[in-house]
Amino acid sequence: MAERRRVRLTVLGSGTSVGVPTIGCACKVCRSDDPRNRRLRPSVCLRWDGCTVVIDTGPDFRQQALTHGIRKLDAVLFTHAHADHVLGLDDLRPFNYHQSGPIPVFASAQTLEVIRRIFSYIFHDGPSESSRPSIETHTFPDEKILINGIEFIPIPLKHGSGDCHGFRFGNHAYLTDHSEIPEESLRMLEGVETIFLDALRYKPHPTHSTVQASLRTVERLKPRAAYFTHISHDLDHERAQSLLPDGVWLAYDGLELELEV
Repeated sequence: MAERRRVRLTVLGSGTSVGVPTIGCACKVCRSDDPRNRRLRPSVCLRWDGCTVVIDTGPDFRQQALTHGIRKLDAVLFTHAHADHVLGLDDLRPFNYHQSGPIPVFASAQTLEVIRRIFSYIFHDGPSESSRPSIETHTFPDEKILINGIEFIPIPLKHGSGDCHGFRFGNHAYLTDHSEIPEESLRMLEGVETIFLDALRYKPHPTHSTVQASLRTVERLKPRAAYFTHISHDLDHERAQSLLPDGVWLAYDGLELELEV
């Protein structure tokens, strides 16, 4: 039997693309004193056996890394190339200052194409007068994602008319930014014990799941624990949590889970 590892998962951000509070908004949630209603852009950090992996580096990544004491980074996995998931890539530079070698970055070919365009200065071969992130790109599904003894399996998702990926690691999965989970992907998720799901709001949205739709996914997969993320200011944490069934929680920034993988 393969050795089981204890993984600490930290939710770095549980918010939607504009975060909560939202600029210019004076709604009850944006004015709330409940820290669980303050949501940075979506990302999680996984730490085990001295290894640290982050899924997505959004615009808040610098703040998230400082808040949660991320001092080294062994790999980054990207779900897709939207701004709220990639614009913190430049903040990998300080990690390069303190650790040797480039940082492995894993993404789909489509996502890497956009990253190369946005951050073209990282990839050009000429000299540079200033520092730039040193990364080593890997394309999935062409390459297996095996990091320090844990395999990450990309899960294809539909994000409106675009594509996105979640990741399964052991019997746990992190899925964000999905309007639909294809049937084949649902089969890839069978047997999960812990799952994170997109649950933007109650009202339908063309590119994101709703609370009701994600509850149907929970009913289909029957995990021991489900956490909803990528949450907008439509959901007040305390009230929305009170309406959820047992075993389902709203994620919040700073939430930590101890998982066995």
